[in-house]
Amino acid sequence: MIHYIHELVWGPWLLILFLGIGIIYTVKTGFFQIRKLNFWWMQTIGSIQEDEDGDKGDVTRFQTACTALAATIGTGNIVGVATALTAGGPGAIFWMWVSAAIGMMTGYAETMLGIRYRYRDQSGAWICGPMVYLERGLKLPVLGMIYSFLCIMVSLGMGSMVQSNSIAETLNYSFQVPTALAGILLTGLVLLVVLGGISRIAFVSERMIPLASGIYMLFSMVVIMSCYDKIPYIFHIIFQDAFRPVSVFSGAAGFGISKSLQYGISRGVFSNEAGLGSMAVLHGAAENTTPEKQGMWAMFEVFFDTIIICTMTAFVILCMTEGDAAGSGYDGAALTAYSFSRRLGGLGEYVVSGSMLVFAFATIIAWYYLGKQAAGYLAESLKKRRRFYLMQRVLRGKIYTFLYLSAVFVGCLAKLETVWEFSDIWNGLMAVPNIAALIFLMKEVSVTE
Repeated sequence: MIHYIHELVWGPWLLILFLGIGIIYTVKTGFFQIRKLNFWWMQTIGSIQEDEDGDKGDVTRFQTACTALAATIGTGNIVGVATALTAGGPGAIFWMWVSAAIGMMTGYAETMLGIRYRYRDQSGAWICGPMVYLERGLKLPVLGMIYSFLCIMVSLGMGSMVQSNSIAETLNYSFQVPTALAGILLTGLVLLVVLGGISRIAFVSERMIPLASGIYMLFSMVVIMSCYDKIPYIFHIIFQDAFRPVSVFSGAAGFGISKSLQYGISRGVFSNEAGLGSMAVLHGAAENTTPEKQGMWAMFEVFFDTIIICTMTAFVILCMTEGDAAGSGYDGAALTAYSFSRRLGGLGEYVVSGSMLVFAFATIIAWYYLGKQAAGYLAESLKKRRRFYLMQRVLRGKIYTFLYLSAVFVGCLAKLETVWEFSDIWNGLMAVPNIAALIFLMKEVSVTE
């Protein structure tokens, strides 16, 4: 039943929504992400030093970008890409590029709206995200509460249990660390970080993500350049397979789409999260910024996550499997590790294992902040409703932190096939109210040139 619901939620209708809203904003802004690439690049990663020197707040623009990248760069960049290649073929990478290209404008729009409608709570902290512009922009507070609830469920599932399970399995397989010990150590480390609030989460993300991404990219380039003569062939099979009339199947909504198209788009969304609204929450803590500036940072994050990191993973796999990932006999993280180890030996396995550990840990701490923001908003919304007093108490204070840490620990010990599908369902449903807001608040989104 759970699998059937999952197939319904993640059917072609949802992929069309993701694609449709991205295309609409791409056309509305005159293909801003392509036409003004140099402009937004210099406004974001090209101005890091200037931003760091000018930022006087607790959380800088670069730190919020790293925190957002921490939430998006994760198992999707290693496991998701490998699954897309085995299930959808090489052409899935082309459609992953397409989803990222148009998803850049979706990320821009939701982040811009988040910054525009954010406000400070009684403690002076920023409250930001789709729940805020659903309430204050769309004037539908009930949708804001629904979004918050779904965000909390995703944080306890995909954000904590799924990621901690990946860490425990990696530690056990590569370093023979017992899962119970891995759970204790991981829960303790997460506690140390999240007790410091968004400032410490941003501080840790700022140091982990650039270093881990740099190391992963370095070893990926070593593998790719070691077989540079295969690169033209890899491009050829990607484009050839992307438009090949392969077997099609119908989703619950009655549409037929190719496997490469479905897996490319769905795994692209899973990787960069454009359309889910999570980037709007994570950028909310940035000080001394503008909606347009943070929107461009969101564009950079989608570009870096999918166009760069996911592409490197895909090229490593395709180069090492001669373009036939499905014929290798491996899938998921095992396929990525196998591909790296074919060129780097035992070091290749450690590169993948180390990257999985860092990326998954970064995702855990970033999703704690996402869930905490959603819980705080939902508690405040339920404040005037006495029959929800108990739920309000659960959402406030340290109870959410306890639940989140418990989910991290349980995730290390559990078998997560069902949890993964449940989390994926919440993830898909979370996009629906966010995309609705992006449609009806379209007039408020503009670009600075």
